[in-house]
Amino acid sequence: MSMRMKKGMLAGLLVLAMGSVASPVLAAQPGPQDADSACAGTGPVLPDELAGWATPESATAAANAAGLAAMVLVPGRAVSARLHPVSKMEYVLPPEQAGAPDSTGGMVVFQAPVAGTYRVMLGQKAWLDVVHGGETTASVHHQHGPACSGIGKMVDFELPAGRSVIELSAASTPEIEIMVTAVP
Repeated sequence: MSMRMKKGMLAGLLVLAMGSVASPVLAAQPGPQDADSACAGTGPVLPDELAGWATPESATAAANAAGLAAMVLVPGRAVSARLHPVSKMEYVLPPEQAGAPDSTGGMVVFQAPVAGTYRVMLGQKAWLDVVHGGETTASVHHQHGPACSGIGKMVDFELPAGRSVIELSAASTPEIEIMVTAVP
């Protein structure tokens, strides 16, 4: 066997050996499919500005405009809101995604103290529209919540100061966690 062949075989064996050593390490690293198991047994992992998410207050979302005065969100405080069957909802404006007949929905009010970007966070899947001044406000950014936080969805809106209505629709659960914060 030539020296060149021996070096080639030795290099090939080293690559194979390194691959077998590296494979278990890569397999042990959690991937997106392991997110739930990686977070199991831990409380929410939250940055300081989202600390209010860990202690939601119980409330009932409004089913119509008359109930909105009783469901006002405070910036930085999470609420676990009981929702209503979508068939019983009387939204301020028809939602973009009404949902299936067996889905749930509700409305809450948010009072923006100053004009700026505000983030609406939800713990479960649901559609959300923000209504201000009788018109639906377009979102400016969407993202998932931080890993292991319990926040499933975060949507940003540019809002003027004043009252906005957050309409929730197409939810599949009877309750949903919701919180609004200012985006710096």
